[in-house]
Parts: sequence; C-alpha cells; structure tokens
Amino acid sequence: MPPLLWKVNEIFYSIQGEGRHTGMPAVFLRLAGCTMGCAFCDTKYAFTDGKTMNSLQILVELAQYPCKTVVITGGEPTEQDLPALINTLKSAGHTVHIETNGAKDTDVSKADFVCVSPKKYVAKEMLQKADIIKLVISQQTDLEDLQKYYQYENEKTQIYLQPESNKQENIDLCVKLIKQHPSARLSVQLHKLINIK
Repeated sequence: MPPLLWKVNEIFYSIQGEGRHTGMPAVFLRLAGCTMGCAFCDTKYAFTDGKTMNSLQILVELAQYPCKTVVITGGEPTEQDLPALINTLKSAGHTVHIETNGAKDTDVSKADFVCVSPKKYVAKEMLQKADIIKLVISQQTDLEDLQKYYQYENEKTQIYLQPESNKQENIDLCVKLIKQHPSARLSVQLHKLINIK
C-alpha cells in the first residue's frame, strides 16, 4: 500500500487569531489547493503552492513545537484526504481543529473542533457537524440570505460573524447584526490587529 501523501503549503506555530479559540497557541498545518477561489481570500498563495509530504514528514515537523493543538486549514482541507490526516494526527496525540469552507461533505468525526466558514456554497451536512459557523461579513453580504445559517444553532453549534479584512464599516455591521441576534459572537482577526502570522 503506497504511503499517504498530502500537498502542504506551510506549517507554522502561532496563536489562533479567529473564533472561539482566539489567543490560544496552535500549530497551523495549511494544506495547498482550493477550487473555490474567493476574491477576498487572504491566503491566495495557498491555492496552488505547496510541497508533497507523507505522514512521517508531517509528524516530524510538528514535533519541533511544544504545542499539541494542530489547526488544519488551507487552501481547503477537504479537497485532500482529510479523514486520514486527522487519524494520523490523533494517533500521534495531537488535538485537531479543522477550518473548512464546508463545500464538500467530509468525515470530520474524529476532529476535536470544526469551524465551517461558508463561502459561495456549503454542504448542509457540514453545517450540522460544525462547532462554529463563521460567517465573513462585508457591505456586499446578503443579510436576508444570512438568516438561513441561524437554523443550525444549537447547544453544540454557535454562529460567529467575522468582518471582512477587519474594515471598520464591516465591524460596525457585525456589531449591529449581533445586537439583533444576541446568540451570535464577534470574531475579529486578532493576528492581523497585532501584526503576526
């Protein structure tokens, strides 16, 4: 059986800058490739750039960091063999967080935390699996369409509104929307505010 391979854009150690775990240290495992190609994406460099790595190579690189929490992000992680990567990391004792656009229904049952951030389209099955649904908000956001995501809120799943590019007008809109729907939460991109990767 051939070894499992993934195309990896980068692996780096930082703090989580978004969502429920803002401020928490984590190792980011950024997979390469995303066919959705959103215009406002802040990681366009991950659409294509990356190197092929096997499970041993990934684990060796992760072992240099003191943190056992790994955030698998992209690009778009579900466009590669995400379940196998989760299993690899869990078997090595890592806590695994997933950040996905949720466009492809994927088995993420062994992950410790799942963030689904819908873009052009999303699989409802992934919304049902999410711990948080992170919605990027701009002046172009269809606010009526936004309402459909609130039906997925429950004891497990929470809505986070994230202002696109931390622009003040988008922050103001998020605050207004959260005041109207107080079970939602605000997610600013802390890593950009404090100028770290």
